[in-house]
Amino acid sequence: MKKLALLLCLVASPALADFAPPITDPLTKAACGECHMAFQPAFLPARSWDKMMANLADHFGDNATLAPDKAAHIRKVLAESAADGPQGGRMGHKILSRLRADETPLRITETAAFLRKHRLPESEWKRPDVVTKSNCVACHKTAEKGIYEDD
Repeated sequence: MKKLALLLCLVASPALADFAPPITDPLTKAACGECHMAFQPAFLPARSWDKMMANLADHFGDNATLAPDKAAHIRKVLAESAADGPQGGRMGHKILSRLRADETPLRITETAAFLRKHRLPESEWKRPDVVTKSNCVACHKTAEKGIYEDD
């Protein structure tokens, strides 16, 4: 019986949930989190973050231009924790395993890894508390901490 209880604790453990190291750098968290959740860099390869940072004047329709020194700092933080960066971790490895070498996605929500995990009816994305596929915290309450347990 004790073994069964231990097994149930392990199965229900958040440690077994998908984890992506969250952004802890204050500048990056503030700049990226001003308009949306500061997405974990492990969800995209460094080449994607580089391309995104190179075109902040048109960041998905908004002007997110930063001072050059701030942009360089954020680019470095994103590259270090990108899917193919030294701190990309297990999540980064999962993301890369589903990307072609010539693929440079700019939207996390359009990656094969995201689409594989989010096979939901279109009605789910239209719920008032969700609105957009990039609103991770609508379904994953601990997303900002990098924990993506199915809530």
